[in-house]
Parts: sequence; C-alpha cells; structure tokens
Amino acid sequence: MKDQFRTNQELLKEISALKQEIQELEQSESERKRVQKELTRSEEKFRKAFYTSPDSVNINRLEDGMYISINPGFTRILGYTEEEIIGKTSIEYNIWDNIEDRQRLVAGLKKDGTVSNLEAVFRAKGGDIRYGLMSASVINLEGVPHILNITRDITDRKRADAELRQQSDAMNAAIDGMAILNEEGEYVYLNKAHIMVYGYERAEELIGKSWRVLYDSDSLQHFDQEIMPEFSRKGYWSGDVVGMKKDGTKFPQSVSLTAMAHGGLICVVRDITDRKRAEEHLQETFQNLRKSLGVTIQVMVSAIEVRDPYTAGHQIRVADLARAIATEMGLPQEKIEGIRMAGSIHDIGKLSIPAEILSKPTKLSDIEFSLIKEHARKGYEMLKDVESPWPLAEIVYQHHERMDGSGYPRNLKGDEILMEARIMAVADVVEAMASHRPYRAGLGIGAALEEIEKNRGVFYDESVVDACVKLFREKGFQLQET
Repeated sequence: MKDQFRTNQELLKEISALKQEIQELEQSESERKRVQKELTRSEEKFRKAFYTSPDSVNINRLEDGMYISINPGFTRILGYTEEEIIGKTSIEYNIWDNIEDRQRLVAGLKKDGTVSNLEAVFRAKGGDIRYGLMSASVINLEGVPHILNITRDITDRKRADAELRQQSDAMNAAIDGMAILNEEGEYVYLNKAHIMVYGYERAEELIGKSWRVLYDSDSLQHFDQEIMPEFSRKGYWSGDVVGMKKDGTKFPQSVSLTAMAHGGLICVVRDITDRKRAEEHLQETFQNLRKSLGVTIQVMVSAIEVRDPYTAGHQIRVADLARAIATEMGLPQEKIEGIRMAGSIHDIGKLSIPAEILSKPTKLSDIEFSLIKEHARKGYEMLKDVESPWPLAEIVYQHHERMDGSGYPRNLKGDEILMEARIMAVADVVEAMASHRPYRAGLGIGAALEEIEKNRGVFYDESVVDACVKLFREKGFQLQET
C-alpha cells in the first residue's frame, strides 16, 4: 500500500507539473496574441500617422537617398507622386536646392541617430523653391539603414519673415519714427528714428515698456480724455501733441496711430519743433502784415473820407453789416476779418471818379453812370498788388456781380463769384437803399429787405439773404450811424 501511495503521489506531482506547464503555455500564447495585437495596432497607428500627416513624411535609404515610401504630404509640398518618386533618389530629381543640406542631415544622423529642426531648402517639381524644417531618425529595414524623415513646410513663414525684414529695413530707413505696440500698449518694435526722436540710444531701453513713459501728466490726460477714446471708436488718430525725451525735455510732435487686427497698434511720430518755430515766425510775419495792411487801409479810408464823407460812411456801415452776415453764416474768423477789411474799402475805386458826379443831387446821365460802374475795376487795379492774406482786390472787383450774371463789370454768375463778394453785394444793396443818398432820402430797412428777398436766388445768394434778414428781423441788428 505504501508503495502504491508513493506512486499516486508521484502521479499527482506529474499531473500538477503538467498542469503548470499547460498554464504557462496558455499564458505564453495569450501574451503572444497580445503582443501581436499591440504590434498590429502600432503598425496601424504608424500607417495612419504616416498617410494622414499634413507634413511631408518619407522613408529613404541613408546612403543614396532612394525613396521607398512617401505620404500625400510629400506630394502636396514637392509635387511628386509615388509612381514618379519611389525607386528614385533625391539627387536624381535635384530635390535639394543645396546638396550641403542633405550632407548635414546625413552627418547628424550617422553621429547621433536623430536630427531635429534642421532647416533646408528644396526644389519642387515645377521648380518652385520650398523651405522645410526637418526632423529625422535612422531606422533599419532588413538590416539596411534608412531615414524616416518628417518635414514641415515653412515656406510661408520664411517669406513672411523676409517681408518683415524688408519692412523693418524700410522702417529703419524712414525719416519718421515708427513703432509697433502690443495690446497692453507696450513697445515690441521701434525703428532707429523713433528711438532718436525721444533721445534714446538703443531699442532695448523701450522694448517692453509702456508708451506712457514718453509723456508728461498733461499730455497723458489729453490722451486719456480725448485721443484714446476717439482712437478706440475709429481705429486711427492723428494730430499734434507734446512728447517728452529721455532727459525730460518736452517737444512738439506729430503723432499718427493706426490699429492692427490683433489688437496692437502702429505709431508714427515726427519731431515738429522746426515746423512749430516756422509757424510761429510765419504767424508773427502775418500779424505784422496785418498791422501794416490795417494802417494802409486806414490811410485809404481817410483819403476817401476827405474827398467824399458820404462814401466813407457808406463803406464803414457796409463793412459792419458784411461782418455780421458772415458771422451769422458761421464762416471762419479769418475769412470774416477779410470781409470786414474788404468792406471798409470796397468803393475805393470811386477816388478816380469826379467828386461832382459822386455828389450830384439829380439823376445821373448814361455817361456819368458808366463812369460810376468803373469804380469796381478801378478799385481792383488799386489793390491787386497789395500784399494781403485775403483776396481783397478780387472781392472789390466782384461786389457788383449778380448770381444770374446780370451784374458788372464781368457778368460773373453763381460759383464764379467769391462768397465774400456775394456777402458784400447784399450788404452794399441793403445799406444803399436804407440810407440817404445825395439825390434821394433813405428808403428804409424794410424796403431794402424786400428787395433782397424778392431777388433771393436771382441776384443775391440765398444763404446770404437768409442770414441778413435774420439779423434785422430776429436779432435786432441796426446799421451804424456815422
């Protein structure tokens, strides 16, 4: 029995060992299937990545560059199809614009087994130059070393960089200061002129800093309250402000701001110190000229007054009414001043007319009236060479012209007549009718206003008539007494 028991024990051991072996074999088969499944999945993942990548992916022999596989990205970038390229080398197709790029790639792979971010220049099928950024590694296929090469097309970026460099060169060559600021108002680029305008030596002194460091509190308040709100609404702004140099010196500058799509802005500045000085000098010269002209005109008025007191009084009243009409119409102050000046001498040409005709108490003959009509032309001849910021001579020349061309001496019509002369024409008629003449009593302001209203748009400019009527009927304007 004892021997039999040992035999059973041995049999149990053998069975147990056999079961363990079977389990191990089952586990081995399961692992094999798992590995096979993982391998299949990896291959599928590689195949999917290979063929769907937007980048150029290819496998070629390390030594001679013969292609054994390419993806659609390769075709899209370089133009060659699988049928054209497989079995051929990159040398045969002259794909490398500079063969030294391939030599650098191969040297790096032989040394380290991998290469990352290597820039190279390629020649596509049609001869177009393409720029690529390569990452590659060595793989062994049936014992032969091959290159797995992934190349990203960076042609657009390189061309954009080249264009930006050209723009940068152009900006640096520009006379005006030019800068680019980010959304936070910090400098990201400044050209040389921009740096120099503010008295700095290097761009690094301002890069990353806010534009606000270049202005004092008063200018910043102007920016915050007026300039930037308008810039935000319109996307651009230009005008004159006061800047501040590195040493604290303040200076006048012309500034132009333009919004960029990404939220930053382009700033163009110019130091206008010289221009401001020139403007001040010009203004000083202008004021001196105005004073001299005022004295000259006063002398002319005095000469007329001595010869014909009536004409002098008429001119003063016409000048006053013409100034009031121009003001009511909202004309610029400088133009209003010119109208007043012209009004005070608009009949200066009557100095050439015999005094007995001017003061004749009876109706003028045709010859006498034709002499009177010559005063506009005579006045122009007297004033045409007088230096003036206003067209005084032309206003005097035109003040008897009418909108329909029926006036004198040149029968001008409509827009051919200066606005200043249109105003002078209405003021002249109203004053002449309302005031006394040597040959008749004044007809009164009512009759004068009826005359210009009746011929509104025919003889007289509509807007001028409207302003004149409003002055008398709504604002209580009265002609001066002299």
